[in-house]
Amino acid sequence: MVGLIGWPVEHSVSPAMHNAAFEALGLDWCYVPLPVRPGHIAEALAGIVALGFGGVNVTVPHKQALVPLVDELSEAARAIGAVNTVIVMDGGRTTGHNTDAGGFMRALKALPFDPHGCSALVLGAGGAARAVVYALATNQVEVTVLNRTPERAEALVEALRGFASARLYAGPLIADRLRKVGANVDLVVNTTPLGMWPHIEGSPWPEELPFPAHALLFDLVYNPRETRLMCQARAVGARACNGLDMLVYQGAEAFTSWTGREAPVDVMRDACLAALQGAA
Repeated sequence: MVGLIGWPVEHSVSPAMHNAAFEALGLDWCYVPLPVRPGHIAEALAGIVALGFGGVNVTVPHKQALVPLVDELSEAARAIGAVNTVIVMDGGRTTGHNTDAGGFMRALKALPFDPHGCSALVLGAGGAARAVVYALATNQVEVTVLNRTPERAEALVEALRGFASARLYAGPLIADRLRKVGANVDLVVNTTPLGMWPHIEGSPWPEELPFPAHALLFDLVYNPRETRLMCQARAVGARACNGLDMLVYQGAEAFTSWTGREAPVDVMRDACLAALQGAA
């Protein structure tokens, strides 16, 4: 048994994605949603160990709360300050990992887009942004983080400076800064929820400001599959993609960490698409 700890978890496509992968490989595994109210994550972790689970994925609002609770942290989880995958080892010892960073890089390179030596603009400063900035900075990408509350962007940059030699900058998410930074970046990553269903008309990019046509847009939102921000990018001829492949690849890394088997990525992607279609 494995599953997903979060609050809420009913909307997640992860059970469909992982169970399709288990079936495809003939594995006697099952992935279940595990709703855990805020403030009860320590009891939930003890519960999965007691019940003999092989591990869990972790989503909001518990990713940061798990950091001090697991027995061991991967380097990525420690740097990012968030756990999205737990492995329960023999004897009940738990290790916390973060597959968001690796999933993001795999999705980026599959486009294909080689970020090494590029410059990037990251919109937002939450948990997803921390994973993205860590992934980029450890691949020698110069990163600017802009957030509506600039203090959060500055805190993110300060927290990650010690884990990578790449140059990191922070500032407010306002039109003037977007115009200046956007003129010289190769990659724009939206880590905010703006544009996510059901508020599909939202966008972190001002309508009056043209998106930089030379840059690739990677929008972590995957529902809807074509966000308002992606439309803004395509309108000026820029390349744009959504976050579905990041979801699939981070899930694939978790799958392999639990089972020791290579994840059937195509099967997982198809299952996600089917689940999203069914929820639409």
